Amino acid sequence: MRVLMVEDDLILGESLKDYLESNGVEINWVKDDRKLDEAILMSEYDVIVLDLMLKYNKGEDILKQLRDKGIKTPILIMTAKNRIEDKEVCFELGADDYLSKPFNPKELLLRIKALSKRLHAPDIEKIGDVEIDLERQVILKNGQEVKISKTAWNLLKLLLKRRGEVVPTEVILNYVWPDKAVGDEIVRQYIKELRKILPEDSIETHKGIGYRLK
Repeated sequence: MRVLMVEDDLILGESLKDYLESNGVEINWVKDDRKLDEAILMSEYDVIVLDLMLKYNKGEDILKQLRDKGIKTPILIMTAKNRIEDKEVCFELGADDYLSKPFNPKELLLRIKALSKRLHAPDIEKIGDVEIDLERQVILKNGQEVKISKTAWNLLKLLLKRRGEVVPTEVILNYVWPDKAVGDEIVRQYIKELRKILPEDSIETHKGIGYRLK
């Protein structure tokens, strides 16, 4: 699970990052909200955790901008603002959850896990004669189970999540191989693996840009 956290409180941010990572959550922590657009472009996330009281921009404005751009990633608001009016504004702008400070880090973890599950609905995707069960991580082709590598699964999940969109190669690299210095060739290798099991022409290559799952 990958989470983008926008929080300019360095002490709180460091504490939450350590706790979440110790529980298997990969965190991209944005301390300067002016760099949020870059973080969004560089990778794909399961959940965005957004503080409202930031140094340069209002969290409410950032929330609106994200939704106006068509970003559908679940957004959890994490803030010291606890009035019902503040919550109402955020939910109307497209927030999925709201957590008032102070809070127990475990509650944040539980809420993140719950939000991340929303990305996988429906749990079963169909591409021609191929049926993909995301929950069980099972692929059936003409009723027969097909095995693929774990890396290919991660790539397939990303393409399914953004099905119909051209996913930039850079986003794929940052999502599937976040901690490794690899190049375009390895992406082509795993695209080739997926093409062996998916119907012909299911994955389009957009030369110099990325790939699109139809």
